[in-house]
Amino acid sequence: MSRKYLIAGNWKMNKTATEAVDLVHEINASVGSQNSVQVCVCPPFTSLAKVSELIEQTELFLGAQNMNAEASGAFTGEVSAEMLRDLYVSFVILGHSERRQLYGETNESINRKVLAAIHNNLKPIYCIGETLDEREAGQTLEVVRSQVRQGLADYPASSVEHLILAYEPVWAIGTGKTATDEMAQEVHADIRVVLSEMFGESAASTVRILYGGSMKPENAAGLLAQPDVDGGLIGGASLTSRAFLGIIEAATTASS
Repeated sequence: MSRKYLIAGNWKMNKTATEAVDLVHEINASVGSQNSVQVCVCPPFTSLAKVSELIEQTELFLGAQNMNAEASGAFTGEVSAEMLRDLYVSFVILGHSERRQLYGETNESINRKVLAAIHNNLKPIYCIGETLDEREAGQTLEVVRSQVRQGLADYPASSVEHLILAYEPVWAIGTGKTATDEMAQEVHADIRVVLSEMFGESAASTVRILYGGSMKPENAAGLLAQPDVDGGLIGGASLTSRAFLGIIEAATTASS
């Protein structure tokens, strides 16, 4: 099964709307017309409208960093899937380890968001991964399998091709540490086995599994060469056009 690489930039709580415009201009100038690799930018909520207008006539895709599972109501500070769709958002990051660690999100609460996203025609980028303590205890696969099964409970089989997973070893996020190519492939391959058990081998083969732990231009080629690594969820390296474009270039080369 041929899966198109997806390189998604998670800007986290960085960039004003003005800065977002500048960065998107720089990215678009280099990759805005290519379509061999899918490129998505995920700015803060405050920049979504501006960026949406900018990329309207390009091959770039827009993503959000979070959303609420509810459709509307008294949820101060939250945004719904419908609000994101109104801004032509295509992807939404859900269950990022920072949301789990800092805001107490669980597999169960994230599952509700995943289901709300797909029911509103948003492609969820569902994040999973182990902590350093869990890896050192030999629990990596056990933890990740549980996250996949619980976070994707009741996910509609008819929409599996629109599902994206991001494996982000928590100990590698923002630390400069990176899983080796072989470590990443081992977990990605196991994730695909679990997806096969849940949805069937054919459907599982359509799911893109991104690597999300400190991917940068220097290590992107090796990671992307792995058979079950289908792109990257990029944090710090997505905040400068030079680094982000370097990763996109590696993906373009790998796809050719």
